[in-house]
Amino acid sequence: MSHIEQTLVVLKPDSVGRSLIWEIVSRFERAGLHIIGMKMVRPSMDFLKDHYEGIGKLWTRKWDAILENACEMMRKMPLVALVIEWVEAIDYVRKMVGTTEPKAAAPGTIRGDYAHLSYGYVDSSDDIYFFNLVHASADADEAGQEIKLWFTEDELFSEDKPTHSTFTR
Repeated sequence: MSHIEQTLVVLKPDSVGRSLIWEIVSRFERAGLHIIGMKMVRPSMDFLKDHYEGIGKLWTRKWDAILENACEMMRKMPLVALVIEWVEAIDYVRKMVGTTEPKAAAPGTIRGDYAHLSYGYVDSSDDIYFFNLVHASADADEAGQEIKLWFTEDELFSEDKPTHSTFTR
């Protein structure tokens, strides 16, 4: 059984707007993860609703206001979408990204080092979006669905990267 996995990472508008794209991408690369697809996009509201509700069930889990807020926030600036591949990439990327609430994310994680908003602060304001820099697939099923939504097969270059056996004896 192969432990090589693919996961979707989306650098959100706050990453792009704060010029953190290459800092975040370099963290993944320095950790030995392979970027097999990458593009800058500005998705439509319908596309984002497919991402958040069609796959992530955000409206079902939360409510309409959160879905609308998330989609509006993701349209503030272009996004950078990545497909990352490597051994147990899904869990590893999620560890690197840190917990969803930036205030609770550990130092050394992407959110812990570069984001600082808490749920309470955002909830207390009508004009603050919940910025947490990065989206990362939660599990293998979600990763598969998200990658198919965000990328075509022609936009992924897995065969051009070294394999696990390249780095073993």
